[in-house]
Amino acid sequence: MLPLHDDNPTERTPFVTIALIAICGLVFLYQASLPHNSDEAFVFQYGAIPAVVFGQATLPGEIVALPGLLTLLTSMFLHGSWMHLLGNMLYLWIFGNNIEDIMGHARFVVFYVVCGVLAAVSHAVTDPSSQVPMVGASGAISAILGAYLLVFPRARVLVLTPPPFYGTTYVPAVVVLGIWFLGQLVSGGMSLGSTGGGIAFFAHIGGFVSGLALIGLFKRRDVPLFSQKRAPRWDR
Repeated sequence: MLPLHDDNPTERTPFVTIALIAICGLVFLYQASLPHNSDEAFVFQYGAIPAVVFGQATLPGEIVALPGLLTLLTSMFLHGSWMHLLGNMLYLWIFGNNIEDIMGHARFVVFYVVCGVLAAVSHAVTDPSSQVPMVGASGAISAILGAYLLVFPRARVLVLTPPPFYGTTYVPAVVVLGIWFLGQLVSGGMSLGSTGGGIAFFAHIGGFVSGLALIGLFKRRDVPLFSQKRAPRWDR
């Protein structure tokens, strides 16, 4: 199921969510404008390489731009392809505005960064010797999904259903996000032992769990968990 929209209005303009989408888009445009060799160097400079983060390897001096630990942050703003970027930004826009709304702008920034770093570490510890760069905002966005699940489990999410049931329908957020997380767990288990590149499923898992664990600290006190927002009926 691909989420397209949620029926969950906000009370304030999501300036941070919009800014994050803009920054990721601009970084990708810059990255795409680089010659092939420079593009690869850019990813190695600012992507999170587990072996470099944990001090088990070093980059050639001419491409070192930051200490390894700082790449846990910069990697969140890089993406590997247009589809990677667009998919992440879709999830960020649908679910991020509501989480920003219940936290406030400043707390949302801190939440996004902290959970994004925790997600990157969750991926890195599964293979500390890996020299494959990890890029993408997926880990931080996964934390937003975990937070959304606890605060708005009954919010309606418009999803695109796959063939043979092709179409759109509204589904409770707990179903959409629960199925998504189960998929990450299964895929993560199947990816254990893989030495090549691919999808960093454990960043998704770590981010989601971080969002579940930290939402209580970052949300406004007047916002309850397990909101009663729900559809009065199923759309047909």
